[in-house]
Amino acid sequence: MTNNSTTRFSNRVDDYVKYRPHYPKTIVEFLEDDYELSTDKLIADIGAGTGISTALFLDAGYKVIAIEPNQEMRAKSVELLGNYPGFKAMNGTAENTGLESGSIDFIIAGQAFHWFDREKSRAEFKRVLTPDGIVALIWNERKTSSDFEIEYDQLIIKHGNDYVKVDHRNINNEQIGAFFAPETFRLNVFPNKQVFDFEGLTGRLLSSSYMPTCDEAGYEPMMNDLEILFARYQQEGFITINYDTKVYVGKL
Repeated sequence: MTNNSTTRFSNRVDDYVKYRPHYPKTIVEFLEDDYELSTDKLIADIGAGTGISTALFLDAGYKVIAIEPNQEMRAKSVELLGNYPGFKAMNGTAENTGLESGSIDFIIAGQAFHWFDREKSRAEFKRVLTPDGIVALIWNERKTSSDFEIEYDQLIIKHGNDYVKVDHRNINNEQIGAFFAPETFRLNVFPNKQVFDFEGLTGRLLSSSYMPTCDEAGYEPMMNDLEILFARYQQEGFITINYDTKVYVGKL
């Protein structure tokens, strides 16, 4: 993780918690059925942020160590998840987790792997995993199928500071394959969606690190475009954003 990637969400924590999409519970069932994940196994959530992916497994009765270098996001995860007996938060990065060697059965990374130094994080993951340890890389990939979704994506490209450069969709199957090599990986896709009123859509847009904040140039033109877009496509005051939740699973 670069220094910028570990700090760039510091001023967006509240919007991130309220408006970022969560993950389908069927991911846990898939990993249990196909990869022998069970509640006696210890999970490390790398780049855990505010704990969205961590909570998915805590709710299913797992013990999860949340590794997150951003102080504000880590503090929010402790605030939100500190009552779970299986939860622990640690300051660390994908390249230097601070975890003991051979101590982790499953590594998950939700909406985070595209920030990692892939070569260094692979070595670190291999160090901390048990010999049969599993890695699951998870993304909510916003779909661009409907007219609204296409135009919303164009709005982000138009107004985003470095969206095209940092978009997680820049990570392709070839790069993921290189990360898992010489082992293979498996991709499973799960449907997911969010339904927003205008306030929610605004919060979702502002939860992304590449969008201008209210005290930055470009904020007002962006919001004007968002209002026009919402008015054009809303139905009874709501709009739907659909996602493919992609889960890449394999051994190292």
